[in-house]
Amino acid sequence: MRRRHLLGGLIALPAAARAQPAAKPRRLAIVSPSEPLAIMFEHGGNPYYRVLFESLRQLGYVEGKTMTVERHGREQAMAGPEPMMADVVRSNPDVIYAIGGAAVFLKKATATIPIVALTADPIAVGLVSNLARPGGNITGVAIDTGPSLHGKRIELLREAFPQMSKLAFVTSRRAWESFQGPIMRAAADAAGVPLVAKLVGFPATEAEYRETILATPRDGADAVMIGDNPEALQFRATIVAAVAETRLPAIYTFAESVEAGGLLAYSFDLKELNRRAAQDIDSILRGTNAGEIPFYQVSRLILSINLKTAKALGIEFPPSILARADEVIE
Repeated sequence: MRRRHLLGGLIALPAAARAQPAAKPRRLAIVSPSEPLAIMFEHGGNPYYRVLFESLRQLGYVEGKTMTVERHGREQAMAGPEPMMADVVRSNPDVIYAIGGAAVFLKKATATIPIVALTADPIAVGLVSNLARPGGNITGVAIDTGPSLHGKRIELLREAFPQMSKLAFVTSRRAWESFQGPIMRAAADAAGVPLVAKLVGFPATEAEYRETILATPRDGADAVMIGDNPEALQFRATIVAAVAETRLPAIYTFAESVEAGGLLAYSFDLKELNRRAAQDIDSILRGTNAGEIPFYQVSRLILSINLKTAKALGIEFPPSILARADEVIE
């Protein structure tokens, strides 16, 4: 009798376990002040968000099942970044994925909610003081760690266009005034190239980018560099078309801009960075403190060139660029 009772109890355990409520879905907030909400979905047309959600799914996080996702984008940023970040913090998600300049504002808004940042140089923008041991509540992936990448882009543009005498750098005013200005000025000084900053708002409109680019020849610039703001990817078709109207050679920070008709780009692999960001999100949700996770630095840079655009501008890429190109559009 006792044996039967014991077996019955053992058999009943799985049924009892099945009756327990499912684990509460984890809550992820995605914050990108420069991007519209519509693209911040797995199937929103942006390949990098698709990679992010695919990677999260492989790690066991499925939106609507094991994870809920709150999105805070361009629409919420129109009243200003500070109110936007206050709303994010008020919702108290388990982890925040902060894109572009969002992490700088979020650092001021919370010291407790874990943040995974996709950012420019984390030290230069003031997020952390040590990449290997960030401390605090912030970690993430870094697309640039100093003036070297900007300097490399200037070098490549000069190889393609040796006559360059003055460079216009198109970027957001917020990025320029907070960290990009000193880095770009140092890179331009090292290359011996006079620099003029052409600044747009935060967030900026397509029309603002177009007007700013069309004005560059009036400043005496004969070449253009487009900054790595998220809007530069989103508005790439408009930006490339405006640069084409100026008839100036330009270097971009996203390979997609070359696919849209831009001359050349020296870009980081955003798919790689979003896979790494998904791993950081997973580590935090499994209990690791964000400050104990080293910042990941971009490991692959992609040189893309457009031969058709070069021909239209009367530019012949030297063998030194052709031999190094990872992607060539003919």
